[in-house]
Amino acid sequence: MKSTIQPVKGTRDFYPEDMALRTYLYNAARKVSESFGYQEYDAPFLETIDLYAAKSGEELVKEQAFVFPDRSGDLITLRPELTPSLARMIAQRQRQLAYPQRWWSWGPFWRYERPQKGRTREFFQWNIDLLGVDSPEADAELAAVAARFLREVGLAPDQVRLLANNRRLMDSEFTRLDIPVEIRPAVLRLIDRRDKLSPGEWAAYAAEIGLNAAQFAGLQAILADSELYRKSDELQRFFTAVEALGVSDYVQFAPHIIRGLDYYTGMVFECWDNNGEFRAILGGGRYDNLVGAVGGDPLPGVGFAMGDVVMGLVLKKYDCLPADLAAPTAEVLVTVFDESGLSDAYRTGAMLRQGGLNVAVYPEPAKLGKQLKYADRIGMRLAVVLGPDERAAGLLAIKDLKSGAQVNVPEAEALEFLRDQLAVRD
Repeated sequence: MKSTIQPVKGTRDFYPEDMALRTYLYNAARKVSESFGYQEYDAPFLETIDLYAAKSGEELVKEQAFVFPDRSGDLITLRPELTPSLARMIAQRQRQLAYPQRWWSWGPFWRYERPQKGRTREFFQWNIDLLGVDSPEADAELAAVAARFLREVGLAPDQVRLLANNRRLMDSEFTRLDIPVEIRPAVLRLIDRRDKLSPGEWAAYAAEIGLNAAQFAGLQAILADSELYRKSDELQRFFTAVEALGVSDYVQFAPHIIRGLDYYTGMVFECWDNNGEFRAILGGGRYDNLVGAVGGDPLPGVGFAMGDVVMGLVLKKYDCLPADLAAPTAEVLVTVFDESGLSDAYRTGAMLRQGGLNVAVYPEPAKLGKQLKYADRIGMRLAVVLGPDERAAGLLAIKDLKSGAQVNVPEAEALEFLRDQLAVRD
């Protein structure tokens, strides 16, 4: 058997039904983003590795980024995330922009990871950020955007939840435990990996990075304290704002949420599946030093990102995808009786499109049964049969592909008739 060339490992082919899901997520992200006043933007797919080297953490740069030299020898990467690009773009025009800036984007990203359920090497991601405001209320707005999206796609609070924490709160707890400043980034990574390691591996990792037994016990106590947020004025203001925004049923405090990237400075949050199957469905937080780190003046920011792969799996798990997600773009097929009728079929299709309908014309003469079977198989709803008798009488025979009913309609009335039929089904 002849073998076909396979796609690159970790990438996906988007057949029409797969593309329909991607488009559905994009449209939901657009709707929610714009409802909060955010503007769409994008950045290059290629960036220099220097943009990420000091801002995103060693794991992303050394293990996950696709890095290669260009023809001049500079190290280039396929973008693994968007926040550093956003910070660079803001820094370039920082004094020309009016703040706050609300921006959102949707596009492809690449990470060299082991492909597995919910994780690919090429993925599409929604990014949304609010820059120029440093307040818990701004953090709450981003949480509300995320919750509004979850509600938009049909996910309820008993299915998924936004889990929130604050790195400044954790830093103050590290101080209380006498954890040295120089190992705190490693402690954050330790917390972030707690659910990815066995208890024994996690304890060994804690000792490896320099935590003594008392510090490790104190850290475990912190992570078990669901009331810890009461020590943070920021978190209390955050939850007050979340309630005012009408999404408190989606948001709760979780001390183990820390996020893995180095640039987060305050609030962090992630969306988790309530039964634990899917974690970090979306995630983000506050980053107040990133614009300054890429050459601009210090500027506060907060945002989150959501990948299409995991979100698609979550929606399928909870049966939240619309039934007509992969419906054909055209709901009407104009059939072709014979060679002499091809031009009339094209003219009829053009007339119906001019009236605002999406119409496909069968591209060659064929047996009527074959054409109707094709239309039914791909999910079309109505067919226009244009045989010699109908053409001579100035009629269009319109056939309902589900019921089999057929009615002859004067050509001048066909557009309105088709609109009415399609409206009844909607």
